[in-house]
Amino acid sequence: MASITALLFDFGGTLDGPAHWLDRFIASYRAAGVDISRAELDPAFDHATRMGYGATRIVARFGMTDLVRFLVGHQFEYLRKSGPDQLRATLENSGAAGRHRLVEAVTNSFVRETAAGMSHSRDIVAPLKSRFKLGVVSNFYGNLDRVLEEAKLDRLFTAVADSSRIGIFKPDLGIFEAALKKIQCAPESVAMIGDSLGKDCAPARKLGMRTVWLSTEPRDGEDSVAADVTIRSIDEVGQIQW
Repeated sequence: MASITALLFDFGGTLDGPAHWLDRFIASYRAAGVDISRAELDPAFDHATRMGYGATRIVARFGMTDLVRFLVGHQFEYLRKSGPDQLRATLENSGAAGRHRLVEAVTNSFVRETAAGMSHSRDIVAPLKSRFKLGVVSNFYGNLDRVLEEAKLDRLFTAVADSSRIGIFKPDLGIFEAALKKIQCAPESVAMIGDSLGKDCAPARKLGMRTVWLSTEPRDGEDSVAADVTIRSIDEVGQIQW
């Protein structure tokens, strides 16, 4: 078996903190005083994500705060039109100024948590640079390089494969192949680390990469056969014996 000489990381839910963005948005909404469930926010989250993917030329210049503000703004617009009755009424009665304050509160809460997550990941990943080539493979909005630069993570990574820049989204094998080309490593010498079995581990495994599943808690209905290693925290990455 080939030795591992490179590590590829997912971004959202992996490098920026151990939780899916939808769950983190829910926590930020609630912290801002907006009572919303996962089922209620889910379609607004998907709508805003599609809007972000469709606006790469605009979003490409955004840092994390502007990106999150963009997404939350589109989430609010969806919820005003198609959210549950009580929430639609609350947002409508808040007026433009009130909605702006809520958007800012949700944005700031989310960004604070993200900044803390990226700072922690920087401390964990930095020592790995002397042992491995490092890269990122992410379904993102075209501005991942800017986000990594803001967080002082850019200097750690040889390759960044941002789906909106490449035009290929996980789990399509093409985005992983693009990362392998950038990092100039054969797949059997690379490990993929991410929080999604379906989008990170399964496609990487098809290409011959080793796979690490970041699973912070057991998840019903998910078969971990695609993962060679399962970890509960990004802190464990440096302890894996390849």
